[in-house]
Amino acid sequence: MKYIFTIVTALLFSTVFSQSFNEDKTAFTNYVKRMYSSAPFDGVKIIEDYDHQYLVSVIGIDKAKYSDPSVMNRVAQVKAQSQVNTYLNGASIDMNTIIRTTETTENNQTKSVTESIEQIKQNSTGFSQGLELLTNFENSDSKKMVYVYMREIKN
Repeated sequence: MKYIFTIVTALLFSTVFSQSFNEDKTAFTNYVKRMYSSAPFDGVKIIEDYDHQYLVSVIGIDKAKYSDPSVMNRVAQVKAQSQVNTYLNGASIDMNTIIRTTETTENNQTKSVTESIEQIKQNSTGFSQGLELLTNFENSDSKKMVYVYMREIKN
């Protein structure tokens, strides 16, 4: 009889503690989803809770580009790490604009075509660790998958 009482007591306390953590995470997930649905955004934000700060990285991935969900998940993870790394460590950006103009003459009529090519290179060094997938969901028009990664900021 003592063994049954001990086992029941242990199970009761273990479920109480696990529900508390999941409820906090679920509430935070719902908060971020509501925030995104009211004003969609991509990028990094710092969100403050009552006694915690979280670094949140939101990525929108076009579903038409990736047929395999595992590839889409990996691309989202790499992009989230890149965004957080750029946010924390900065980046150097080089931009070049190439304007090419061609003219053709046909039957005494000249056609001018202008083509503009913009090249952007971004270099960033550093490592972002500890990002955890908080949630992923389809956006309102179901064309993109939205991935939300987070990490608690140590004070």
